[in-house]
Amino acid sequence: MVQNLAVDRQYKKWVIELKNKIHTTQIKAAMSINKELLNLYWELGKEICEKQQKANWGDTLIDQLAKDLSAAFPGVKGFSRRNLFYIRKWYIFYTGFGIVQQVVALIGEASRSDRFEKISQLVKQIPWGHNMVIMEKCPNVESALF
Repeated sequence: MVQNLAVDRQYKKWVIELKNKIHTTQIKAAMSINKELLNLYWELGKEICEKQQKANWGDTLIDQLAKDLSAAFPGVKGFSRRNLFYIRKWYIFYTGFGIVQQVVALIGEASRSDRFEKISQLVKQIPWGHNMVIMEKCPNVESALF
């Protein structure tokens, strides 16, 4: 005799457990995607700053980059002109990239590098939208990290 699984208690319990596993896996996948996206944004912000400084391309770099990346990845959000400016701003906010070089020299490269690595790891645990709000609301890195 075949049992009606829809009313079987063990089956119902097992389905609930499966749903929980699936939900947990979905959350882990989303967090992993967020982490990778923020790694990309961090590197992109760094490269934009470096190119603007070394190649003297200025803000036209972001305009052209937005066009090129949007064309290369149609339908993918995150490469708009506005978002690229936010990515650049985010990187600068946490690294102080535009700060006068003499100040950087006083800090010391090793401690500066360690500090930026720790900050980078922290801010990459926060979703992108939340990072944007933090940048807008906090006057400096110290209050943002708090």
